[in-house]
Amino acid sequence: MTANAAKVRKGRKYAQVIQGAREIFMREGFEGASVDDIARASGVSKATLYSYFPDKRLLFMEVAMGQCQNQADEALTTIDRSRPPAEVLPQVAKAFLAFILSDLGQNIFRMCVAESDRFPELGREFYQCGPMVVRQALSGYLAEAAARGELVIDDMELAADQFAELCKTDLWPRLVFGIQTRFTEAERARVIDGAVLTFLARYGA
Repeated sequence: MTANAAKVRKGRKYAQVIQGAREIFMREGFEGASVDDIARASGVSKATLYSYFPDKRLLFMEVAMGQCQNQADEALTTIDRSRPPAEVLPQVAKAFLAFILSDLGQNIFRMCVAESDRFPELGREFYQCGPMVVRQALSGYLAEAAARGELVIDDMELAADQFAELCKTDLWPRLVFGIQTRFTEAERARVIDGAVLTFLARYGA
């Protein structure tokens, strides 16, 4: 059953199920999370759980996309778009790294990769809910900064994508290949500082 075919039913216990599922997914990951545990944490029966979410993948993506949206909103609301890039970009980078290096972020990535052949819509739905929102917001900020004369950029979306890739330098490959799963604030700061300096060296006015 695909995510598009399986329909989410929203009722009075929907939020209750989402909260319980988030707790279990965060603790056990996608594969380790059992429907029994999710139902128990949600305080509902398995029948009720299945009436809302007939497929565990659908439930996971609902939790993941909600979390992505929350983190995207949180990251964007902390940004003062009137401030210069040297102040704003480190905030964006810190929020971006916090999510992709989190347990939930890792679980989403791994599931999207593992299920990409059978369920390609999972990756698309996730991208549209989280990364695309941040990409559009960052592109908009870069355009405003360029209009103020703080940056010189022709392709805002390309520049936004490049900044995101700079933020993943060193840490993301080590995470994906299982070399390291936890990173200190100093390790993150090293990458963030390098990303901002490199980006401004290329696009700074």
